[in-house]
Order: sequence, then structure tokens, then C-alpha cells
Amino acid sequence: MPNLFPLTGTGSSELPLSGAGSRRGAVGFGRSPKFDYDLGEFVLTQTGKIAQCSGSEAWMQWCQKALLTQRYTYLAYSRDYGQEFDDLIVRQLSKPANEMEIARIAKETLMVDPRTASVDHFTWTWNQSECSFQCQITNVRGDKKNIQGSVVIS
Repeated sequence: MPNLFPLTGTGSSELPLSGAGSRRGAVGFGRSPKFDYDLGEFVLTQTGKIAQCSGSEAWMQWCQKALLTQRYTYLAYSRDYGQEFDDLIVRQLSKPANEMEIARIAKETLMVDPRTASVDHFTWTWNQSECSFQCQITNVRGDKKNIQGSVVIS
């Protein structure tokens, strides 16, 4: 039977990459409208147009938006987009268990994007029934950013 993937006549530079190397080269970062999450509105240029961001900043905007969006709520988003922090309310877990679940949900939410390489280094701040967290996210280009979120547990 003939080989379905013949390598005859191809140089080593034409061979497909596997593992992290192929992920790094194949992922495009694109552009995104710039949004100010503290003010809750789009950032405008001096001419009144919505400012754009690209590269790592566009990826960071995506990460922030994904952590703020409840999964399965909006038809505009795929079933893979968003988080499920509201499910923690009814489970009535201990603080350490809630922290583990928040870390798991945040990782699952952010790792859906092929631009995200890792989500780690979580820190926690509790204020009665609200848990604020901060974590470090790394993209496939090696850029590291800190992102924060909060979850109301009860």
C-alpha cells in the first residue's frame, strides 16, 4: 500500500512540527476592540472611534471577558466560552474546596483559547462570602500577565 504521507522530495524545513512548537507558530493573536473593565465601557480614540488592541493585549482582553461571562447563558457564544462560578453557590463547599474549584474553573475557562499556555500561581482574598482571586496567565509567546476575578459563594 502506498504511503499516504510521502516525505520524498521534502526538506527538513517542510516537515510538520509537533508538540508545543507547532502550537506556537500556528496561533494567530488577531485584534480586539479595547474595553475598560473598571469603567465598563469601550476605550475611545481622540476621534471618537473605538480603540483597537492587538497581540498579547487582545488575548488579555479575551481572558478578562471570558472570566466575566457566565457559560451557557448567551447564544452568541459557543458552549466552550465562559465560566461556571455560579454553580459553586449551591454546593456549599469549604473555603479550600471552593479555592480548588475556582482554580479549576478558571483554568478550564482560559485554556480553551489556543493562545493560552498556562494558568497558575493563584492567590486568594476572602471577604465574608466573596472570594477574590488573582492568577498568572501565560500565552504561547511566553508573555505573562496577572488577571483577577471574584466569586460570590453564598
